[in-house]
Amino acid sequence: MTTLTPSDKALVPFVSVDHMMQLIHHIGIEEMLRGLANYIETDFKRWQLFDKTPRVASHSAEGVIELMPTSDGEVYGFKYVNGHPKNTAEGLQTVTAFGLLADVASGYPVLLSEMTMLTAMRTAATSALVARLLAPKGATTMAMIGNGAQSEFQSLAMKAICGVQEIRLYDIDAQATEKCAANLSGLGLTVTPCTTAEDAMMGAQIITTCTADKQYATILTDNMVGAGVHINAIGGDCPGKTELAPAILHRSDIFVEYPEQTRIEGEIQQLDDDHSVTEIWQVLTGQAAGRVSDKQITLFDSVGFAIEDFSALRYVRDQIETTRLFHPLDLLADPDDPRDLFGMLQRSTQG
Repeated sequence: MTTLTPSDKALVPFVSVDHMMQLIHHIGIEEMLRGLANYIETDFKRWQLFDKTPRVASHSAEGVIELMPTSDGEVYGFKYVNGHPKNTAEGLQTVTAFGLLADVASGYPVLLSEMTMLTAMRTAATSALVARLLAPKGATTMAMIGNGAQSEFQSLAMKAICGVQEIRLYDIDAQATEKCAANLSGLGLTVTPCTTAEDAMMGAQIITTCTADKQYATILTDNMVGAGVHINAIGGDCPGKTELAPAILHRSDIFVEYPEQTRIEGEIQQLDDDHSVTEIWQVLTGQAAGRVSDKQITLFDSVGFAIEDFSALRYVRDQIETTRLFHPLDLLADPDDPRDLFGMLQRSTQG
């Protein structure tokens, strides 16, 4: 059998989990979080160029599997991602993901990458980018409610991008809090484990909720939230899954990524379809106001959106050019004569 040597056009850069971790450490965790936030901000500021659609979701009793596509007209991207809350109890990740970029002009893929690690980074970068816009000026303390896989990334992003100095931790699972506190030790933050959500929120100007149960939950009740705080609600991300009491939503100015998706999956699925929300891209471009008073409660109802993944993949593609932290993957058939795919197949048996 003849072994056909792949052409350059057949080879697509593939960033494995190992290479992604090497890339993060090569750049530095906090520096990469800032870099991702910059790319996300750049792309949100050219919002009108992108194709936009709610993610395509396949729901089951156990969780959800989703595809998240978008394009700016020159580059196309998508992410495959799942969310299965039961996985943790079985020793599996709640969220796994991979993504792809392709050249619109030819349709040829130009990058394939793991996105389990990258999604954790881009989610945290997005949260901190928005908190920089909406949190009280000079905010130094964040309550982290839910201390699972995302908690350390959120904490470090708030430090790197917003200047947060103290993280107050709470989780119904004390071992999760212990894990998070240990992981954050020595990384420049004051970390305070707490035994109740109310305790964690004492003195916090930013409140992040990130829990995994696929249900209508009330992680924060109305009486727990005082005036002047910024709430970063990232745990509610599919139909039937929320974290905040509806009364909190009615007291807050709500900011979202893409209303058509957030009304299906976010905290605002609890509200009427015509409830007023502000899109983050409008704040970033100066078309809408963010925080306008010290007593205002701002709420980022974040469910994750495809443009954020596009930005993250674009950032990775730019970084690996100089680091070579990727595998050339033989992904595309590239016959000498593009009309003769069958001939390529037949020649592979000769020898």
